[in-house]
Order: sequence, then structure tokens, then C-alpha cells
Amino acid sequence: MLSLYTNLMIRLRNDEKGATAVEYGIMVALIAVVIIIAVSTLGGTLTTLFEDVNTDIVTPPTATATSTP
Repeated sequence: MLSLYTNLMIRLRNDEKGATAVEYGIMVALIAVVIIIAVSTLGGTLTTLFEDVNTDIVTPPTATATSTP
């Protein structure tokens, strides 16, 4: 009976290593998906922002004069 328990524990320990590798693989895949979604969502916004900054550097906006009473 003790040998059955020992064999079971050895098999469970070996299975944990495989399960841990699978869990890490799933986490890496989910992180990659989140990064891809974030880049694709913010990509257009960042492009517009940098284009606006570039335009302001090339042709600075004119300041409006305020009159003092």
C-alpha cells in the first residue's frame, strides 16, 4: 500500500512540472494578446498626437494678444 502511495506522489510531482509550464505558457499568451490589443487601440491616437506635435514644431501656433484695460 505504501508503494502505491509513493508511486502516486511521484507521478503527481512530475505532472506539476508539466502543468506549471502550461500555466506559464497561457500567461505569456494572454500578456501578448493584451499588448497587441493595447498597441492596436492606442496606435491611431499616438500617431495623431505625434503628427500634431510635429506640425506645431514646424509651424508654431500664433499667440493671441490680450488687451489690458
